[in-house]
Amino acid sequence: MAEAESSLAELARAALDALEDGLVVIDAADCVVVWNRAAESISGYTRGQRVGRSCPEDFYQLAAGHQGSSSKLGTTGAPGHGHFMTSTGAAPWRDGEATNPQSMERAVLVEMRHAQGHVVPAMLKRIVLRDDFGGRLGELLSFYPAEDTDQLPHGETDGGAGVEQTQADMEDRLEEAFRAWETTQIPFGLMWVTVDQAAQLRKTHGRDASEAMLHEVEKALRRGLRPAEVLGRWGDNEFLVISHERTAELLIAHGQHLAGVGRTAEFRWWGDRIGLTLSIGVAQSGTGESLSALLKHAQKAMEASIFAGGNHVSRSHG
Repeated sequence: MAEAESSLAELARAALDALEDGLVVIDAADCVVVWNRAAESISGYTRGQRVGRSCPEDFYQLAAGHQGSSSKLGTTGAPGHGHFMTSTGAAPWRDGEATNPQSMERAVLVEMRHAQGHVVPAMLKRIVLRDDFGGRLGELLSFYPAEDTDQLPHGETDGGAGVEQTQADMEDRLEEAFRAWETTQIPFGLMWVTVDQAAQLRKTHGRDASEAMLHEVEKALRRGLRPAEVLGRWGDNEFLVISHERTAELLIAHGQHLAGVGRTAEFRWWGDRIGLTLSIGVAQSGTGESLSALLKHAQKAMEASIFAGGNHVSRSHG
């Protein structure tokens, strides 16, 4: 019996982590019991930092409708606490809650303060969880980044003009970073990133849809980069990240973080929301290895991630 329950719990956790939206479940004692992988990526707080603890007071007060209309972002709670506030400072869920439970399920625009201090606009939905007798069991909060939600692509894109680093730019940056590693031993690693849905999207929706999607993925990835890292386009559907993580293990962990960030990319085409996942290959520079060999290792690792079913990070072993 215990083994079956453990297997069910593991399955449930995997299912929650597969969701594209951040999902937080708070029990009747205002304690976090679920904090899925997308919630980690969007908020910057890990599951270990939140599960089993009381939800920050300002986080829950707003979601429950306790925040006053005079509130402004950043004026309540201690710095560094992830908390939600509406874009207008008012709480939209309380009105009509007692008489119309469905009003609580309307997603609204909020501003979430990331663990690192910056603001992340998000669309958040709050649902009160109740038992068969109407008693309150807890709350469910689901959210996703809200950047450009009101700007739906309509078949016209900038043709890649918004890409900060083209492949030609990246070739120059690669050579520069590789020379720096050779002369000063500044750590140098690569992450080869591809969007699992890119080829199929290009086939079914056309090039404009594919380019619009890649633009949104690029914006999402930039939110997860280290300050000294460089991201640029590489090929038709891919990106390359130049990283300076000290070890291959740290590079893999960072790649997993970027994969989570990629899942939060908000992409809509003519109103349809399309879920995205990334396959990433990582390669860390080694003594006597050429830049071309390192690129081949990163590409091979990326292809291994695709072969594993996508939504995966693989490491090249040379």
